[in-house]
Amino acid sequence: MSDKRTITIARGDGIGPEIMDATLKILEHAGAQFEPEFIDIGEKVYLNGNTSGIPNEAWVSLRRNKVFLKGPITTPQGGGYKSLNVTIRKTLGLFANVRPNISYAQFIKTKHPNMDLVIIRENEEDLYAGIEHQQTPEVVQCLKLITRPGSEKIVRYAFEYARKNNRKKVTCFTKDNIMKLTDGLFHKVFKEISEEYPDIETEHWIIDIGMAKIADTPQDFDVIVMPNLYGDIASDVAAQITGSVGLAGSANIGDQFALFEAIHGSAPDIAGKGIANPSGLLHGAIMMLVHIGQPDVATKIHNAWFKTLEDGVHTGDIAKGGSSVGTNEFAEAVIERLGQLPTTVTPVEYKLTEPSDESSFSMSPAVKDREKPDVVRELDGVDIFLCNNEQTSEEIGEALEAVAGPEFSLAVITNRGVKVYPNGFPETFTTDHWRCRFQINAAQKTITNQDIISLLGRVQKAGLDFIKIENLYRFNGERGYSLGQGQ
Repeated sequence: MSDKRTITIARGDGIGPEIMDATLKILEHAGAQFEPEFIDIGEKVYLNGNTSGIPNEAWVSLRRNKVFLKGPITTPQGGGYKSLNVTIRKTLGLFANVRPNISYAQFIKTKHPNMDLVIIRENEEDLYAGIEHQQTPEVVQCLKLITRPGSEKIVRYAFEYARKNNRKKVTCFTKDNIMKLTDGLFHKVFKEISEEYPDIETEHWIIDIGMAKIADTPQDFDVIVMPNLYGDIASDVAAQITGSVGLAGSANIGDQFALFEAIHGSAPDIAGKGIANPSGLLHGAIMMLVHIGQPDVATKIHNAWFKTLEDGVHTGDIAKGGSSVGTNEFAEAVIERLGQLPTTVTPVEYKLTEPSDESSFSMSPAVKDREKPDVVRELDGVDIFLCNNEQTSEEIGEALEAVAGPEFSLAVITNRGVKVYPNGFPETFTTDHWRCRFQINAAQKTITNQDIISLLGRVQKAGLDFIKIENLYRFNGERGYSLGQGQ
């Protein structure tokens, strides 16, 4: 048994305190060697005026202890509050979210008795960057950010996880038939890295049919890796079809820190009723015990949990209307069975693993220290976004044609991504948000930012209200921007 490890613990909001107390009680009786260091985060901190949801002293604890067991957190609606879960994951570099999804058909009703898949979700990027703007009275935007270093880290982590855990296949989910640059980059990186793991089978699915296959034939999957938003949705679907979303725990892994939690939310509608299932958080704690070098305790708890379900002791979400017990009663039942083994399933056995070389999927060095890519970047034009609720697309187009100047030609105007000028259709629904694409004239060899600034001056002088620009680049001759629908 290893020496006691200090662990930062947050009880959380809603049902969090109830399931955390139950989980800690089980860990204590099982002989887990750790010292809890409690912090206050979440709803109470938000409502005391801290819009981040986490005070400085909590950050100090997290950075000192580097291992965090967290109850579910409530993010207040409105008021500009940001998700604390996302804040913690990104601030501490927890780039990999690992969510096992296993059916326990011997104990829990499920349509998928042979399901055993792990979803590995990128944890720091994608739409969860949370970069949003209202640009016009009618239009808001959210920026989807996918980076090559971030994609490389999570994809390589998925293959390393598969290899270390004797998994045979890694599947990638994206929507790169539509988002050809962002999801296209993630898929491209997946294909590149898969070549380094010839011993592992690989495949790719478009996210919509991939999600349908999870719901229909989850036994066909082994390890699935995907960008942040898709992974969030897919892992909840996968957990629910095992029998209950209340069963699943997750690990959030970085180079220096690790966070363990249940995948479900704070469930304020049942808070204080003593009926919540602590199994998800307990499974997160089991993953934590393995992480800190106490696999024997993790084994004892997991097998006692199996035995508890085997003996028909179920919380309400699993009982499905049958006889059920509350949170504390379930915890007591697990404690009573510590040291016992299930007979209808194969008992688990966690082993102490040797420290592994994490460098193959470690955090990328700072951008200034990374190897500079051999890329030629050429300015190809500019998208100028206008706010205009007074003119038609034809009128806007004619005004812009007049100010394009010798450097540019007006290639297209789109509204909500679809072409409305030239030769737009009157049936196309439009808002007050117009993307106006100016591209370099064929006679021009190069353009500069100063040319764009001059163009903006002419646009403003024409009485048109620009709200945003995006420069258009080619990288090694390849277009680094999407075409408009219909362009």
